[in-house]
Amino acid sequence: MRKLKVLVVLILAALAGLAGYAYFGDMAPARKEVRMPLALDGDKSQGE
Repeated sequence: MRKLKVLVVLILAALAGLAGYAYFGDMAPARKEVRMPLALDGDKSQGE
């Protein structure tokens, strides 16, 4: 029974640590501009 209590306490501590890291950690996404050419074939009919 004592091992079960220790396991539960460890799991709760891990969840609290994960939540704290999610709120206070540096988890901002890295942004970069992406440019790629876009070919528009408006003159060709696709048979639809």
